[in-house]
Amino acid sequence: MHHIPLGRDTICAIATAPGSAGIALIRISGSEAIGIVDQIFSSSELRTLERAKDRMAYFGKVIHEGKMLDEVLVTCFRAPRSYTGEDVVEISCHGSVYIQQALLEALTDNGCRMAAPGEYTQRAYLNGKMDLSRAEAVADVIASESKMQHHMALKQLRGGYSKELNTLREEMLRLTGLMELELDFSEEDVVFADRTELLALCDQIELKLKKLIDSYRFGNAVKRGIPVAIVGTTNVGKSTLLNTLLGEERAIVSDIHGTTRDTIEDTIHIGGYLFRFVDTAGLRETEDTIESLGIERSQSKIKEADIILAVVDGTRIGEANQLDYVKAIWDERKERMVILLVNKSESLTETDRIDLIEALQTKLSMPMKPIFISAREGKGIDELMGELTQLMETSRVTEADLIVSNARHHQLLRESFDALQRMRLGFDMGLSTDLLTLDLRHAITSIGEITGCEISSDDTLHYIFGHFCIGK
Repeated sequence: MHHIPLGRDTICAIATAPGSAGIALIRISGSEAIGIVDQIFSSSELRTLERAKDRMAYFGKVIHEGKMLDEVLVTCFRAPRSYTGEDVVEISCHGSVYIQQALLEALTDNGCRMAAPGEYTQRAYLNGKMDLSRAEAVADVIASESKMQHHMALKQLRGGYSKELNTLREEMLRLTGLMELELDFSEEDVVFADRTELLALCDQIELKLKKLIDSYRFGNAVKRGIPVAIVGTTNVGKSTLLNTLLGEERAIVSDIHGTTRDTIEDTIHIGGYLFRFVDTAGLRETEDTIESLGIERSQSKIKEADIILAVVDGTRIGEANQLDYVKAIWDERKERMVILLVNKSESLTETDRIDLIEALQTKLSMPMKPIFISAREGKGIDELMGELTQLMETSRVTEADLIVSNARHHQLLRESFDALQRMRLGFDMGLSTDLLTLDLRHAITSIGEITGCEISSDDTLHYIFGHFCIGK
């Protein structure tokens, strides 16, 4: 774990992506930021950088040890109106790796320290510019790879998530205040809170927590890539389908049964969502030890998937127990969504397709229409992609709903919910108020750790911000 120094020295780092580019940005933050840059920056527009107007870019030269390093633009952001809440200076320079490193050396020679990963955002949090959940959203915005990932992270960054959590915390604090007042007047036998009212308030809080907890399955899937398992018996075209979706030869394709003996995963963007496709070993009875292990692993991946692509070979629909496996998948689907794909449809006539649909509906009793595809020729793939997108659009929460995608937040929400459940059980058992408030305080602390209100350990902050990129 990378521990971030908690001193108030002035820090610097490259804020743009590593490597050569047209331009690069170097960020300096701290009480001495303007003074340090002023020692190496020379501009005909300014006698001294101290006179620079906020948020105005000034053209000049960086000179170090008597040599000009680069022509740059320098912009000052004075505290507290900056990202970190401290004085911040940003230097836009040419993107040569040599120039970037030379500028950093000039800054460190004049009193700067190289920033640790996430140190700028940690300073923003410590200086009250954002709470902890919004700070974590900064990393998610940077890491977002799809439209939906970006949407979730941006909504959290804008504070909607924090507002809901703070409201929950305030409600629990009010509940605690009423209960602790009773403790102060316990000898007088005074009751400040009606038990029915307390339980009703507890119900409302639990309902909100449960909604946030339940949203994690969707949020985590979107963040990591929505898991899609490609399932079927051997030689129905699962690997060919994966290769066609990815546009590359990712999986080995062969006419030999049992070629795929392990799961193969890769991701693709469809309709603004990141899907994580898993090609599984063909389902069949086998005495081959290696293949059996692959099938066991496939079964595990099927259970983890949110969407299952059940693939059958349209030219041998009655063979190899294809429909039996599909029926088993359908019966055990639980919350998973199933799409039935009839592959090798290029060999089927229209009459074949009608007869096949009737056979499928009779055999499987599944309220779904199959999608006819040719994985080899790429036919029906657009329809499949449209169906995947439609499934996500109809299953996702609305724009107004909050989505939890952070594993730390999910764990703390569960801890808060469990603590409230214990308090409710204590009510039913007739436990004393002082014992009930212990669980309630635990629930409040767990919520506070998400936004940073209750953070008591520097290790938690080091863990969170240590996973950021340098320069942010």
